[in-house]
Amino acid sequence: MTMKKMSLDVYRDKVMGCWAGKNIGGILGAPFESIRKVVKVDFYQQDLSMGPPANDDLDLQIISLAAFERYGRNLTASVLGDYWLSYMIPNWVEYGTGKANLREGFQPPISGFLDNTYKDSNGCWIRSEIWACLAPGHPEIATRFAYEDAVVDHADEGMYGEVFMAALESAAFVESNKFDLIEIALSYIPETTLLYQSIRTALRCWTDHVPFQDVRKIIHNTAPGTFGIQTIKLSEISGEDNEGMAIGTPGLDCPENIGYVIAAWLYGEDDFGKSLCMANSFGEDTDCTCGSLGAVMGIITGARNLPKKWTDPVNDRISTMCIDLTSHGIWVPDTVTQLTERVIRDAFIMLGNEYYDILAPEGTVVYCQDSKDLYCEKAGEYLRYINGNGKTEKLPMRELCALSPFCVRYYYPSFAVILDYDGSVSYHYGQLKRIKVRIRNSERMHQQQWVKITIYLPEGARSVGGSSVELPLNNNYLSEANAEFYIDTDEYQAGRLEGVIDVSLVGRHSSGSMKFVLVRESCYPVLEERV
Repeated sequence: MTMKKMSLDVYRDKVMGCWAGKNIGGILGAPFESIRKVVKVDFYQQDLSMGPPANDDLDLQIISLAAFERYGRNLTASVLGDYWLSYMIPNWVEYGTGKANLREGFQPPISGFLDNTYKDSNGCWIRSEIWACLAPGHPEIATRFAYEDAVVDHADEGMYGEVFMAALESAAFVESNKFDLIEIALSYIPETTLLYQSIRTALRCWTDHVPFQDVRKIIHNTAPGTFGIQTIKLSEISGEDNEGMAIGTPGLDCPENIGYVIAAWLYGEDDFGKSLCMANSFGEDTDCTCGSLGAVMGIITGARNLPKKWTDPVNDRISTMCIDLTSHGIWVPDTVTQLTERVIRDAFIMLGNEYYDILAPEGTVVYCQDSKDLYCEKAGEYLRYINGNGKTEKLPMRELCALSPFCVRYYYPSFAVILDYDGSVSYHYGQLKRIKVRIRNSERMHQQQWVKITIYLPEGARSVGGSSVELPLNNNYLSEANAEFYIDTDEYQAGRLEGVIDVSLVGRHSSGSMKFVLVRESCYPVLEERV
């Protein structure tokens, strides 16, 4: 694999540009958030003499950074969920649903999916910059952490939005051509998603020379969102600006708004201020669209090349609103400069000696992937079950993102587990509930083993056909040990069932226990046949 060298000075300038651009865009768009109309402004509308207004899109990422500083590359969605519950104040829509599910005992990605009307909205793709800045020029790494972040409180289109933006922003550290960057980022999401279609629509509009004033409605009707009508009665949606715009599904906001980011970037002719004002003119979730576009352009140009017209009024300052400071668990930077220096220090944890060389003869350098290696690795690069030596056992990004939201992942030193709830966390009278267990060897300790899998249930529930199995765990590429348990709950009276799956390697001390939570869907008998 060919690597490009990026000096520490260039890296610092691009990280600074990312956060400065994010801050600027968030400030510009904030007054127009949740408005469905064409917005015509060419500069900030707030008095910034006393400092910038708070930017939740930026400060949520400070929580993620604090978690990464504690757990490093072992950071998982479950850990991020704990930080969410401890330090994140807001309880609105997807944030509130994700937190409620976590409190009920449901692990990510279930927490981001279950009863979550806003799982496809904008709350997670706006958190992508931290992963790109920690893994510059390594979208494969950035997207894995973006996925972990997203599934705490989002799923489906919302999750793909953060994966797309993390790939785009990470690649932007080494690639500046916007069309190449878009194609790189698109390689990380399925073509079947509305997000993919929305981005392709923005590209077609630009290629076909569609007048900019018509782009807003075309993208909207490709993936109709509802962010701009959250506070408007349906009877009040009127006017030429909104004529012909479909009424969308509540919460389906990510595809449309990222489509607006891409359209403004294309039509803005690489002019920072013009591009951000174009993003703002679309309405909807304007602080998100302007902030994310500002971050992308800031990475590409670096902070030194951002227009002083936009940077001077902000004066490097950051203002936060979503972090609980009473628990004293998170240090919040006051400036973009402080945040930048902190990220640069932490990137060594993410990249390690392999990609971050502080002893290089020319000074500290970051090794980034070459442009051709920035694309998502295709599935099927190796024949399944071939000799596993020298190959990663991590799920390919596309396979990871395609997992059911009812699949919970656990990692241990010598093996990894996927606990599959089989499409539901519910159990019913008269039906057996199936729990599936998939086990793979560890990436670095993959020896041929035997594994014992045991299910433990509360009194009144029983595992039909036995509660324990022993299976071979091979070390060939993508080999798995798979088990299924069928739970009879007819004699179980409570409305909530907590069980444990225990996995141990025969002949080794290695073991791991995973709690699972089920809820009764109905108190009345149903007549369906048992599985």
